[in-house]
Amino acid sequence: MKQKHPLPPFNMETALQKVQLAEDAWNSKDPERVALAYTVDTEWRNRTDFINGRDAVKEFLKGKWEKELDYKLKKELWGFRENRMAVRFEYEYRNVDGQWFRAYGNENWEFDENGLMRKRFASINDLPIEEKDRKFK
Repeated sequence: MKQKHPLPPFNMETALQKVQLAEDAWNSKDPERVALAYTVDTEWRNRTDFINGRDAVKEFLKGKWEKELDYKLKKELWGFRENRMAVRFEYEYRNVDGQWFRAYGNENWEFDENGLMRKRFASINDLPIEEKDRKFK
């Protein structure tokens, strides 16, 4: 079985490391790379989408980054216990019409014993912004 370090149970150092690894992977905008952090049968809720399985995650992410251009994400550990984490995030992107957005949200993560994320539940809100108001350039 493939492992994705650090493994649970998490401490402050390993929880922070896991969040940074996730941020780095998502900022790569590479669905293949990102999907490797999830179990084959991962369960997601992303806004109103329910996504099941690593292959479905790849397809979802491919479509996401085709629509969310110049995507840049920041994640922050909110809390953790054993194999679970709560993460706050914000990211910016522009759509194909050139409108910029900042998305805010929270994620709840659950990992298996191999450090792969088996559950990801994300609540996200988008705020239209002017390009001059971007934080992440």
